[in-house]
Amino acid sequence: MPENVRNSSRPRVTLRDIAAHAGVSRSTVSLVMQGSELVAESTRARVREAMTELGYVYNRGAATLRSARTATLGVVVHDIANPFFGALMAGIDETLQDADYVPFLASSGDSLARQARFLARMREHRVDALLLCPAEETPASLIETIADWGMPCIEVMRHVGPSPLGDYVGADLRAGVANAVRHLVALRHRRITLLAGTADHSADRERLAGYRQAMHEAGLDDLSRIVRGPLTRCAGREITLELMRGDDAPTALICHNDLVALGALLALSHLGLRAGQDCAVVGVDDIDEAALTDPALSSIATHPRSIGRRAAELALKRIRTPDGERERIVLEAPLMVRASSQPSLDRPQESP
Repeated sequence: MPENVRNSSRPRVTLRDIAAHAGVSRSTVSLVMQGSELVAESTRARVREAMTELGYVYNRGAATLRSARTATLGVVVHDIANPFFGALMAGIDETLQDADYVPFLASSGDSLARQARFLARMREHRVDALLLCPAEETPASLIETIADWGMPCIEVMRHVGPSPLGDYVGADLRAGVANAVRHLVALRHRRITLLAGTADHSADRERLAGYRQAMHEAGLDDLSRIVRGPLTRCAGREITLELMRGDDAPTALICHNDLVALGALLALSHLGLRAGQDCAVVGVDDIDEAALTDPALSSIATHPRSIGRRAAELALKRIRTPDGERERIVLEAPLMVRASSQPSLDRPQESP
């Protein structure tokens, strides 16, 4: 196998040429190309400079055949259009850059068939590990299948089964939603509606569990109301318009994510109502846009960038120690209180 890709009109540059140019041994050049930490940074810089000056291009394919690793990480999420996953990928990429790894990203669209196709392709390309936000209705057997492939898999934000079967990184959605309900109850809201998604998966169940727990604690079981719909801005707007025109309109909305919540803000504005005064609105994820709306959106912060970093770090750790004890990392999800859920100043508060 050739050690480098070269133009046939130019002489072949060898590791020995690079070593002579950089004033180091051939084995040192080889260690630099393998990303070894045994070589001082100043020496690595000198070797890379020699490679550039001599026009050497590293042949990743040939190196893969000589090594058990490809320095690639597969990432499969279910909705790449959601800003949450953009921030998640930024955190993943930050960590992988430091490790000289490259991510391969795919969006399943919550389709089991698409997810299966992407996973098969990533297996063919021999990614060293996988970060997976499972599609709806993913069977628990998939995690076992991936383990049989010898591929470390970190579940992110969602997990299959009642609890994670292996490594997992996510946010404490149950506690976050429960605290949002308590915040609204403290402001004397009673008709608190949860705008949920249409699917049954772990992240949805955790939201529902937190909502029901806090509504029960407040003695509001009879007023619990869960309305399901697509997780889009447009759906949030249409559902909120319908709810607010009803005889038992909610005084507060907790939305599955910030996109739905932003749609709810648009609906209230369309009706001539003010979020935080006529109806409180709380989202989930605390995307950058949340603090920039008018009124600013209260949101449960899931810290996607931090989750991405922690998930990538765990994947790299599992690549080094595949038989290590499985880890479950759950970050706190605090409520960022802003104007959209402030106490009403223009209408009488409901009696608790």
